[in-house]
Amino acid sequence: KPIQSNEEPKSGFTFIFFWARVLMSLAILGFCLAVTLSALFNGQTQMAVKYPNVPNGVSVFLFFFFMAIVGMLEGMQIAFFAVAKLPAEERGTSFFGKKTCDLLFKGNGENLPGFMIGRQLTVVFSFFLVASITGLNITPGEGENIFGVSDGAQAFLNYGFQGAVITTILASITWQLAASAFPLAFLNNPVTYILLCIALFLEWTGLSAGAWVLARVMKKVTKLQYDEVYVGTPEERLANNHADKELTPDQDVGHLTGGGFTGHLCGSHDALDGPVKSKDAIDAAA
Repeated sequence: KPIQSNEEPKSGFTFIFFWARVLMSLAILGFCLAVTLSALFNGQTQMAVKYPNVPNGVSVFLFFFFMAIVGMLEGMQIAFFAVAKLPAEERGTSFFGKKTCDLLFKGNGENLPGFMIGRQLTVVFSFFLVASITGLNITPGEGENIFGVSDGAQAFLNYGFQGAVITTILASITWQLAASAFPLAFLNNPVTYILLCIALFLEWTGLSAGAWVLARVMKKVTKLQYDEVYVGTPEERLANNHADKELTPDQDVGHLTGGGFTGHLCGSHDALDGPVKSKDAIDAAA
């Protein structure tokens, strides 16, 4: 299915510059993966030092496993916030999607920030393990430089920047972009429900309970209010004839779309909708 966009097709220098950056990014990612996987299979990472009894093949599996866990958690937070303002009946379209939403938004919605706390603990834990997996254990000048690079290049690789590139692209941004386009697909995934339960359990342990106190202090100091104070709940906006407007792909500017998810626009006639003339144009087209 062709992608619908309000942007003009790229041409000339803009086209070349765009794809040059894409190819550069993919080339760097490919090199970083090659370095990391080669070191893992050869037992030249910090895993061999910290966990010498773990086979190299298991280290490779753990590398991709924990990146997938981090990626799911990154995507989940995007998906959860994307559907937080939807009416309750529209938040889940499958058994696990409904269970996820029932657990996440029950009561006063305290499980959503609770998930953020547990999620952060899980992500940090996973990143520490990934850092051990991707960190190289090669001493320059001993003839074991990876791919035969110079001692200076090997010393640079030993800093671990390749791990940062891999996790940024493969364990974070890619999943976030996918979740912003397909939030309901993430909600309907049974793994999402499992990870939500794990995150809420970690929050329940109280390891980061101090975050609640500090957040409450911040709320008092900065006088924060819920969005519903200003625009009402989705149900209230619907009752007041300010229901959220469905946006078609060609109306939705600046957001990813796909998989049947077209997004919503807050129906309140205020600053959330931008300039009045822009709001009227959208109302007329909706």
